[in-house]
Amino acid sequence: MIPKAQLIEMFASMRAQAPWDVEGDLLWGYFFNSSSESTLKRLADNLVGAGYQLVEIRRDEKRPRDWLHVEKVETHSPDTLDARNHEFYQMADQYELTYDGMDVGPAR
Repeated sequence: MIPKAQLIEMFASMRAQAPWDVEGDLLWGYFFNSSSESTLKRLADNLVGAGYQLVEIRRDEKRPRDWLHVEKVETHSPDTLDARNHEFYQMADQYELTYDGMDVGPAR
């Protein structure tokens, strides 16, 4: 799990270095992986139904895993991102796969 302290540090670093407004809407990417592509497809359908955009499901070239990448424009703070991560860790347990974290960039 990603500790909340790490999220606080991430936001502080973004405020100091990112050329975008950290307090506003940003494009958040979320990543899951599994040895079962069909399981990732079921999760992707659930997330798309909840307003996330499917970026891709792809095969890992180095390991027998598949990756799911979804995105959504959202405004987060360390607290709300921590809550989102907990939600995704619970989903990962439910679907028997791994939530691997997030990335962020400017909203398009």
